[in-house]
Amino acid sequence: MIAELIVEKSLHGLRVDHFLARHFRNYTTFRLARLVRAGAVTIERAPATPEARVFRDQRVAVRFMEPPDKLYPPNPQPLEILFEDAWLVVVNKPAGLITHPVANFQSGTLANVLQAHLDEQTRRPGMLRPGIVHRLDRMTSGAIVIAKDHRSHTGLSIQFQSHQVVKQYLALVEGHLSSNSGSIDRPIGRCPGKGVLMSTGTDARNRKPALTHFRVLKNYTHATLVEARPQTGRNHQIRVHLATIGHPILGDEFYGAFGLIKPGSSTAHPDQPSRHALHADRIGFEHPISRDRLEIIAPPPADFFDDA
Repeated sequence: MIAELIVEKSLHGLRVDHFLARHFRNYTTFRLARLVRAGAVTIERAPATPEARVFRDQRVAVRFMEPPDKLYPPNPQPLEILFEDAWLVVVNKPAGLITHPVANFQSGTLANVLQAHLDEQTRRPGMLRPGIVHRLDRMTSGAIVIAKDHRSHTGLSIQFQSHQVVKQYLALVEGHLSSNSGSIDRPIGRCPGKGVLMSTGTDARNRKPALTHFRVLKNYTHATLVEARPQTGRNHQIRVHLATIGHPILGDEFYGAFGLIKPGSSTAHPDQPSRHALHADRIGFEHPISRDRLEIIAPPPADFFDDA
């Protein structure tokens, strides 16, 4: 397989193997440098040297003689696709699916499922790599955005880091809130002695500012449907904030009312946790290539309101 690329302004001046690594993210720089040394890479039709750099608008061609060497093992299974084009895909992640490989979960994640999906779109499996720019907790369902190439990955990452992405969640919480709307402005840090769990307590480690806006949508007999909009992106932010004010999310395995960490909570992911009632139902951002404004809605799963 031969691929030809035009050097973008943002990659002007990079060494040729580093330039190729930006485009072919399932290949290590070492593997790409070996292709350069083997004479499989040209710049403006002349063989590239290992020290060669690329400059804006040059044509770079590479002949692939080896398969990718850092491929997510593909795991084909159905995906609910909310939006897709040549640069990105937005899916409605089901509860129970981890976003990307971590610890003991090196396969069967959303990244593995997406690798299988992207492999169907290329002549050679592994030429596209799903770019994870944000994540949802394992038992949180809803909209998640994945980049297909380095330009969209960079553009989306900048938007997430600068809080330009609008994220909206539905949460079913215990009890009835005293106010129909408000904001929770409490720093979040690591809960002492609890590994990955988070806390708003003054003894929490590495506390960072965290702000969540909320609005009551509907009251049930013993629960409330809340719309939550996090303005920051701390781990477990919505779960921790709502629990802190006395209204933990239904089914949450870790966080109880007013900062309580539930007995038996484990820092490891259990094999079959119950789902908690948190769903990312809307995400808004600027398309990193076309600059169009996108607002994606993810319908909640059928079982979301079962415990209401």
